[in-house]
Amino acid sequence: MAFYVYILANRKNGTLYVGHTDDLEQRIFDHREGRGSVFTRKHGVTRLVWVEAHDTRESAKWREYRIKAWKRSWKIRLIEETNPRWDDLYLSLNQ
Repeated sequence: MAFYVYILANRKNGTLYVGHTDDLEQRIFDHREGRGSVFTRKHGVTRLVWVEAHDTRESAKWREYRIKAWKRSWKIRLIEETNPRWDDLYLSLNQ
C-alpha cells in the first residue's frame, strides 16, 4: 500500500494546502466536493498541483509536517519543479 503527501491550490500562486492520505483519488475527490476539510472548502482549494508517494504512513506524515513548516516560496518551488504550469494532476489520476 502506498501513502501520499499532496499539495492543493486554488490557482497558480494562490492559497496552498498540504495533506497526506492512503487513498489519494478519494481524498482529492472529497476536497473537490467540499468534504475534505473546512480550510479547503472555505478557500476553494481543490487543484492537485503536487504529489509524492511514500512506503509508510509515518514517512508521509513526517514529510507533510516538514512541508507545512516550510516557507511559502519553498513550497512554490517544490510545485514548479515538476508542475511549472500548475496543472490539475487530479485529472490524470484515473489514466
